[in-house]
Amino acid sequence: MTDRHVYVVDDDRDVRSSISFMLSTADISSRPFADGDDFLNSLNELEAGCVLLDVRMPKIDGFGVMAGLQERQLDWPIVVMTGHGEVPVAVRAMKMGAVDFIEKPFGEELLFSSLERAFALLKDRGEKTERKKAAKERIDRLSAREYEVLQGLAGGLSNKLLARELGISLRTVEMHRANMMDRLQVGSLAEALTLAVQADVPAFESKGVPESDE
Repeated sequence: MTDRHVYVVDDDRDVRSSISFMLSTADISSRPFADGDDFLNSLNELEAGCVLLDVRMPKIDGFGVMAGLQERQLDWPIVVMTGHGEVPVAVRAMKMGAVDFIEKPFGEELLFSSLERAFALLKDRGEKTERKKAAKERIDRLSAREYEVLQGLAGGLSNKLLARELGISLRTVEMHRANMMDRLQVGSLAEALTLAVQADVPAFESKGVPESDE
């Protein structure tokens, strides 16, 4: 079975049927939705995929659907379908995160070309999400102090300055740093900092401890 999924959101039944048929010839799974509410209410049961989205629909329009996806933090690639000459509409959609737009009526070549770009983005975003999840799981193993040490190192602080910021000895910082490396199962500081970036570890909040001449 195909692992490429497209959700066709359009209030025009003929458009939904035509697109679904075209997608089936390319071994792409499609699921049609007659309105935006139905699509948004079904998100919990859907696998990650690309969205072919009509802009002008009753109840909730395409922009409302895009906002709904953003609220749910679903970064699925959206290809917007617009009427001929609706350039301002397309521009607004792109500013809201649509990856492409195609004007109706369109043929198979244009549709598949646009979807290939969307699927490439979906794969890249999925891999990035998996890396972030894996990194967060490893960082969650750290103690509170080890996490602070990682934050400080990610912020460019030396062991000495970090010791002053945390109000602990240099030797204690070095001990926590070694334990942090062991818990993260990394062999270098560069690997630890890569995990910090992938997991969006926030910057260390300096207390403004002045440099010492000691």
